[in-house]
Amino acid sequence: MTQPKILVVDDEPSILNLVTSYLKSEGFAYHTATDGPAALNAARAFQPDLIVLDIMLPGMDGIEVLSQLRRESDVYVIMLTAKSEEADKVIGLSVGADDYLTKPFSPRELMARIKAALRRLQTGSRQPQGGVIITSHLRIDPNSRQVWADEELVDLTTTEFDLLLVMAEHRGMVISREQLLEKIWGTSYFGEIRVVDVHIGHVRQKLGDHHNITTVRGIGYRFEKEGK
Repeated sequence: MTQPKILVVDDEPSILNLVTSYLKSEGFAYHTATDGPAALNAARAFQPDLIVLDIMLPGMDGIEVLSQLRRESDVYVIMLTAKSEEADKVIGLSVGADDYLTKPFSPRELMARIKAALRRLQTGSRQPQGGVIITSHLRIDPNSRQVWADEELVDLTTTEFDLLLVMAEHRGMVISREQLLEKIWGTSYFGEIRVVDVHIGHVRQKLGDHHNITTVRGIGYRFEKEGK
């Protein structure tokens, strides 16, 4: 990655101006869109490394934009949600957002999250600690960043793959939600811990009965040593 490219999607001019002023000061290339259809077109033409996407958009809301994007791209997405709309946060994550911020938000916090995400992308996300990991039903290749369940290739987002890899590298060990947040989202992350649970849920759903991940109540998760 050379100069990171950021797409900012919001229909409020004040927010667009604020965010893009920070991006400009950091030397990022950026593009903006103010409605859903324009966001999709911009994502396809601009090919951003990261998208800041508001949920409430004219023409097509951010949930539908993200749903369509996820059919063709695993670009990192930070969603912006209204503070009072808890359901929007969960829906956004369930559709495939990597992170979210609630409005009103601190532009400095947004920039910290953007920078943390870009550092992951620039270094190839997590650096693998070993070779291919094989269980009775799964094959996880850290170098190609591909996962097979019973010889069928499974499409995971960047965040989903990183979560699975961390757990598989520490199979048999209990990993707390806080540890997963630190390893995947970084030490500067100050969002809600539920993002871990939602993304773990995505991994389980995509891998079906062979995900090997069990919940350790009140603590976190464990990737079992033996396949189910």
